[in-house]
Amino acid sequence: MKVLLVQQDIVWGSPQANVKKLEALLEDAPEADLVVLPEMFTTGFSTAPGEVAEENPPVGLPWMRSFAAKHDCAVAGSIAFREGETFYNRFFFVTPGWEDHYDKRHLFKYGGEGRTFSSGNTRKVVSWRGVRFLLTVCYDLRFPVWARNRGDYDAIICVANWPVVRQLAWDTLTHARAIENQCYFLAVNRCGSDPNCNYIGHTALINPYGEDIVTCPPGEESYALGGIDMPFLQSYCSKFPVLEDEDRFTIEI
Repeated sequence: MKVLLVQQDIVWGSPQANVKKLEALLEDAPEADLVVLPEMFTTGFSTAPGEVAEENPPVGLPWMRSFAAKHDCAVAGSIAFREGETFYNRFFFVTPGWEDHYDKRHLFKYGGEGRTFSSGNTRKVVSWRGVRFLLTVCYDLRFPVWARNRGDYDAIICVANWPVVRQLAWDTLTHARAIENQCYFLAVNRCGSDPNCNYIGHTALINPYGEDIVTCPPGEESYALGGIDMPFLQSYCSKFPVLEDEDRFTIEI
């Protein structure tokens, strides 16, 4: 499977401007089975959802549907989403024939997200063209029990607005999650800046050994095309079945 990881410099609070930028950035991009965008790719990470959250249907979701249909691919990324009087950091996975979503479980209370957004309570795995993906958003990366491979996925997608001040944590944890779960890891972080933070990206496709397959240049709005090799993954897990010796956890919701 070919995956295109998009390291976006998000325009603060402007869905229309961000969709326009993405169209320009991806105009000459290679075709892929899956295109992954950062967290809150239409607005940037805001803890004031009343100011930026998109109504149903939002600007970003129709664009994702249109892009998926036009390019016969899946498109993934999160949006600040309003449902009635409740706000979610909602990760959409959109294909030409169906779509699904995951509501961010671990809200970043340190930054105020927990005061204004509601957390999800459902772990979400979606299957697309022979690959099973666990959907996660930013702060979820710090919680390995939630992301533990139960034999139900082949790759983790983590979309983020992860600031440069905590870049070492991003680099360390993305690679650790790939190694400990014997999976591919699609780590998609924004670049640029917003009113609160600066971002350098370090977007990467990581293999089960913890090696970078492809990366985006640090700090640059760009994309990277890489591949998920399912025969390799299956062979590796069969020869070195680490997860058969895993500890068992009970997750309280």
